[in-house]
Order: sequence, then C-alpha cells, then structure tokens
Amino acid sequence: MTTKNQFTAVYKKTKDWFIAWVEEIPGVNTQGKTMKEVRENLHEALLLVLETNRNHSRSALKKDSSAKRELISVRLSA
Repeated sequence: MTTKNQFTAVYKKTKDWFIAWVEEIPGVNTQGKTMKEVRENLHEALLLVLETNRNHSRSALKKDSSAKRELISVRLSA
C-alpha cells in the first residue's frame, strides 16, 4: 500500500554546508554541499527511517498475536 504523507523540512545554510532535518521525526537529518543535494539526501534519509521503523514494527508484530495495526490520521497546526 502506498500512502502520501507530508512532513516539514527545515534547511539551514552554514559556512560550508547546507543542513536539513524533518521537524516531525527525530533522527531524520542530513547535510549537503548544495541545496539540491541536501534536499535529495533528506528525502532519502526520510524514506530510510520510515522503512526501517515499519520493518521493525512489523517484525515485532509477528511475534505478538495480541498486537493490532490500524491507520490513524492527525491534523497538525503550523
């Protein structure tokens, strides 16, 4: 199943690098020499963290028959 989610990316220019992170998910951060590179790196980092978290959760669910999955929706204010 494919879902579309939106996250808030924050970009900051330092002396020699651009750095970036996703506000909503700790650990999704990166750097790049150009804005294009940092955007691409952040997209990849976000996908990797989401995939890793999902795989870890599904692995744990296989071991616990009392656990249940469901989709939830939240609306965040800016």
